Amino acid sequence: MSSDPQSILGVPQPAWAGEDVAMLYDMANRFLSEEIAPRYEEFEKAECFDRESWRKAGRNGLLCASIPEEYGGSGGTYAHESAIAEAIGHVGVDGFGIALHNAIVAPYILHYGSEEQKRKWLPRMATGELIGAIAMTEPGAGSDLQGVKTRAEKDGNQYRINGSKTFITNGQLANLIIVVAKTDPAMGAKGTSLFIVETDEVEGFERGRNLDKVGLKSNDTSELFFNDVRIPTSNLLGEDEGQGFVQLMQQLPQERLLIGAQAISMIERALAVTIEYVKERSAFGRKVIDFQNTQFKLAELKTEATIARVFYNDSVARHLEGRLDTTTASMAKYWLTDLQCKAVDECLQLFGGYGYMNEYPIARMYRDARVQRIYGGTNEIMKLLIARSL
Repeated sequence: MSSDPQSILGVPQPAWAGEDVAMLYDMANRFLSEEIAPRYEEFEKAECFDRESWRKAGRNGLLCASIPEEYGGSGGTYAHESAIAEAIGHVGVDGFGIALHNAIVAPYILHYGSEEQKRKWLPRMATGELIGAIAMTEPGAGSDLQGVKTRAEKDGNQYRINGSKTFITNGQLANLIIVVAKTDPAMGAKGTSLFIVETDEVEGFERGRNLDKVGLKSNDTSELFFNDVRIPTSNLLGEDEGQGFVQLMQQLPQERLLIGAQAISMIERALAVTIEYVKERSAFGRKVIDFQNTQFKLAELKTEATIARVFYNDSVARHLEGRLDTTTASMAKYWLTDLQCKAVDECLQLFGGYGYMNEYPIARMYRDARVQRIYGGTNEIMKLLIARSL
């Protein structure tokens, strides 16, 4: 590709993207381009990755980059996780679920796990032996986490978990799942707790079908069923029951920022492939880039993408300083993903009929982008959260 997604906007590198972050981005880009991209069509058709790809990612330092070295990670920060997520978007292997594993699942164990829990699970997550998922959404509870029905009842030195989850990313491969469950339904949000379920160690756990989605085909997304699943009381995340909702609220800003990383990186890739295409394609005896409509559309998109990149970079800087509040994270998630869907749609239009053909990467981006406005809390919920700050 003649246009490089990383440099398409010309925005200066932020202070947080130092030499080590840049090196990790280059390494991730190279690994994904050489090891994952050539097989990506295979994973899309299988609607799932294979475990060996996860283990390869672990061997190449792309799992748990922000986890301290004492627990098997690379000792980095969210800046390093952002570099990996952006490389995924720039290479165009968006269905590889390592960003959720790295920047959403592992941090729960790091921040709320006991020393024993951290030493038990994090090193195995860093190698890819354990693949992480978080089971929040249920058939009757999506963005409204207070509506969770899954129940965890204490029974001696064990908990019995009963319930079902749906739309769970990494659901077919995950063998370490953080389960959001009610320990005291009468307490509402204060009766919510988080539990670690190692699926290979329990009975009564079942995976439902790998859900047939509009896009992100290679990312396995599943129904999960917990039928009297017994786990040790030591698998509770946090010292006491009832801390789950607070834990979720504390970690959701990073999840929403990660979705922003996925959005801006796809926007940059969409611009790169589209600029390359309109410079090569001719219509009515002229290059498509020479039409004023093409120039105006791309000028608008480059301007909006530049604003988005600057906003994302600033949000990361705030997050690294511990200053990313719920309102700003919600703004980043909603605005960046809305722009992502708009930008990809506008770019596809400039491809004409070829944009609707699956052999062109813009078609896949069009399908894959749409879910970004839904998961991690719908954009409508983001607006409600922002409105509370008014």
